[in-house]
Amino acid sequence: MHKTISVGALARVEGEGALLIKIKDRAVTDVQLKIYEPPRFFEAFLRGRDFTEAPDITARICGICPIAYQMSATHAMEDACGVTVDGQLRALRRLIYCGEWIESHALHIFFLHAPDFLGCEDAIQMAKAHPQIVERALRLKKAGNAIMSLIGGREIHPINVRVGGFYRVPTQAELGPLAEELKWARDAARETVAWVAKLSFPEFSQPYEYVALRHPDEYPFNEGRLVSNKGLDIAVSDFEQHVVEEQVPHSNALHAKLQARGSYHVGPMARYSLNFDKLSPIAQEAARSAGLGLTCNNPFQSIIVRAVEVLYACDEALRIIDAYEPPPKPFVPVEPRAATGFGCSEAPRGILYHRYQLDAEGHIVEAKIVPPTSQNQRMIEEDLRTFIPPRIDLPDDQLQWQCEQAIRNYDPCISCATHFLKLTVER
Repeated sequence: MHKTISVGALARVEGEGALLIKIKDRAVTDVQLKIYEPPRFFEAFLRGRDFTEAPDITARICGICPIAYQMSATHAMEDACGVTVDGQLRALRRLIYCGEWIESHALHIFFLHAPDFLGCEDAIQMAKAHPQIVERALRLKKAGNAIMSLIGGREIHPINVRVGGFYRVPTQAELGPLAEELKWARDAARETVAWVAKLSFPEFSQPYEYVALRHPDEYPFNEGRLVSNKGLDIAVSDFEQHVVEEQVPHSNALHAKLQARGSYHVGPMARYSLNFDKLSPIAQEAARSAGLGLTCNNPFQSIIVRAVEVLYACDEALRIIDAYEPPPKPFVPVEPRAATGFGCSEAPRGILYHRYQLDAEGHIVEAKIVPPTSQNQRMIEEDLRTFIPPRIDLPDDQLQWQCEQAIRNYDPCISCATHFLKLTVER
């Protein structure tokens, strides 16, 4: 049997690209996640620029997760310059990251992923069939955007983050209205966990090697060591000694893999499975009530894990606001020096690695950025190779739907890794 299924545009992912699946004699012979958007050259743009410009330049890589780029860049620059930011400035960094997780996860849970489970083509159809759910989704996303707007200066591509801290910090009075809305958001997030737990999930699991940050005291946002469930335990500065990137003919985005081990999985399921003990009690309780264990290996259940992380982010944001006292200065001074700095933070879709080499005047000599979607590309293709055979007799439209859903499990941000959006199956 030879067959080809072609989809011109795979919807409900961020970016554009294509998928090619070849089936011959009832066996999957090839899977290609094609990212064909031209290279964006951000690493080249950064060369020669002042080290203070990196947070604002890299934030333009993505309109969904700009905080992740700003945080990885600032941490790398501070690492190069020998500066540590702590206290309330560090807490504000966690707070703005909470805002990004809430708005990004809400977007994916309700508008990109949930329609798959509800049989809706898109969020417009979903809004007609489930108006109250969509209203809750919009208000949740708005709560996350409000955090980013207050701390970052605006929701999209914030401009208040700088190396060493912020240009301006909020007053306690400014955080008050935010806290009131976050109390509603926390209740709404808990309801969301219970709602997505009732969805129907395909029987599918993979023996993933999960890779995420792990911090001794907290669920990871900005800092920690890079660990895996299969023995990896390294400093962020050792990332490139263990992760290699390679060009494949069918994609303009580099594929990442672990040295001598192969594909790995980053993102909410990795964070959850490696850091369940660091979730707040309310998030742990909601996860258990939803039927999740200490780990989760079914990627279709990633929608539950994201909902748990929204709940955690709301709870963590309220904790930070409750303990907040404005710092005496909005930033700590940072003097440049000739050095190399490393940064890695947990973008909504997984670990985001930055490395910068600076000269003595603080000019960027070299930059390297490895986004989470690039790291998951190989794993997405491996998921499909395993997922398709038991479903090979499905009608083409059903098989196509489920393959697209399997890709959306990862919430791929092709804007970061570039874009993808076209499916072809040959069998």
